Amino acid sequence: MTDIGATLREARMRERIDVSEIEAKTKIRARYLRALENEEWDLLPGPTFVRSFLRTYAQALGLDGKALVEEYRMRFEPPSDVEHQPVVSSPRRPRPHASIGPARSGAVSRGYMLALGIVGVVIVLLIVGLLVGGKGGPGGPSKTNAAQGRAKTHARSHLGVGSSPVVGRAQPKSVTLSLQPSAAVYVCLIGDGQRKLIPGLIIEPPYTVVMYHAKRFQITLGNNAVTMYVNGKSMSVPPSSQAIGYSVTADGRRPLPQGQLPTCR
Repeated sequence: MTDIGATLREARMRERIDVSEIEAKTKIRARYLRALENEEWDLLPGPTFVRSFLRTYAQALGLDGKALVEEYRMRFEPPSDVEHQPVVSSPRRPRPHASIGPARSGAVSRGYMLALGIVGVVIVLLIVGLLVGGKGGPGGPSKTNAAQGRAKTHARSHLGVGSSPVVGRAQPKSVTLSLQPSAAVYVCLIGDGQRKLIPGLIIEPPYTVVMYHAKRFQITLGNNAVTMYVNGKSMSVPPSSQAIGYSVTADGRRPLPQGQLPTCR
C-alpha cells in the first residue's frame, strides 16, 4: 500500500527541491505542503482541498497525481451514501411558461367575463338612451343619463379604470462575474440552482476569461491569486491563511464564514 506522504517527500528530496520552491511553483502554502508530506489531513481546509493540493503537488514532482488522489480517497475518505447508490440522471424539469392573456386563473377569468358583460350593458343603455332622448319624453334624458353614469361607474370599478396600478414584486437583478488569475488558484464557482460553473478546478494563466451570468453566485478560492470582475468592476481578494469564500449578487460581494463555503465535491 502506497504511503502518500512518504512518496511525496522522497520524490522532493530525490530531486533536491526545497518546500519553498514547490510553494512558489504551485502557489500552495508551505504549511499545507508539509501537512501533505506528514499526512496531517486535519491541518488542511477539507477533503476537496486535500485532493486538489495533492494532485497539484504530485504533478509538480512528476508523479501520478491521479493515483495518489485515489489512494487518499480509498484510505482516508469515508464512503458517502451517494457512493453506495446507483447514479441516475434526473430529467430536466420543464420551465414554467407564463400565461398569456387575462385568464390566468378561474377567478380572474370570471371577473374578466363579468366586466365584458357590464360593458355590453353600458352599450345597450347608451342605445336606449339615444332612442328615448329622441322621443323627447318628460324626464327621459335625465333618467337615462343617471343610469348611464351608474353603469359607467360600476364598469370602472370592475375594470380597474382610474385605480392605481398594481405593482408586482421586483425580480432579482442578474449579475455578471469573471475571474482573472495571476497564478494557480483553486476555484469552486456555483451559480443559480446550485449549478457548478467551475467544479473545483485549479485555474492559472493563461486562462481564457469567461463571463458568467446569474442572479447569485457562491465562490470558494484557495488563495488570493485572482482578480474578480463583478459587473465589470475589478475586485481584489485579500490574503488569507484559509480558503476564501464570497456570495456575489447585484448588490455587491459579501464574504462567507468558513463553515458556509461552497464545495464542488
